[in-house]
Amino acid sequence: MEAVIFDLDGVLIDSEQVWDEVRQSFAASHGGVWTPEATRAMQGMSTPEWGAYLVEAVGVQLTPAEASAGVIAEMEKAYAAHLPVIPGAVDAVRAVAERFPVAIASSAPAVLIKVFLDVTGLPVPVAVSSEECAAGKPSPDVYLLAASRLGVVPTSCYAVEDSTNGLRAALAAGMTVLAVPNPHFPPAPDVLAQVRVLPSIADLPDALA
Repeated sequence: MEAVIFDLDGVLIDSEQVWDEVRQSFAASHGGVWTPEATRAMQGMSTPEWGAYLVEAVGVQLTPAEASAGVIAEMEKAYAAHLPVIPGAVDAVRAVAERFPVAIASSAPAVLIKVFLDVTGLPVPVAVSSEECAAGKPSPDVYLLAASRLGVVPTSCYAVEDSTNGLRAALAAGMTVLAVPNPHFPPAPDVLAQVRVLPSIADLPDALA
């Protein structure tokens, strides 16, 4: 194995609930009606994809670009007030980076990935947003691009994920997948059965030893 690629939301930042709250509030303020399936449907989508979903499925009375820009602006405000880094995540990434090249492959927009890296100061040389890809998770595109930028083949990478769509994306990329299941939005059991499950991100360095 030559590299470790991390998801961001739900793995390093406890942000899935923040995204959900911000999107729901934004949708309600712009004519949308939230649906029970909306939260899970958007997990893993790229920014253009979930912007379109808010308009087409939730009914937000804006263009997809306006909807996504508005939500991202609210997320930046939320992160400025409090960046919800998961306990043990920073130490885990630092420990892993001593042994492997590391990257982030996230559905988060690049501006929010940068906020995380600026605040934590983590040594992550490659950070890829699915904004740069043709499709978000569960498509493997963002993982394949991250591996390419690290200069390694996907099958020589570990991927660390928390959500159903993220796990599917990493598996489709051919990576060895470790799951740290999101307690708020647990992954599908049939997908978890295909990967190694860790109790917490703090357990990752020992799992890779």
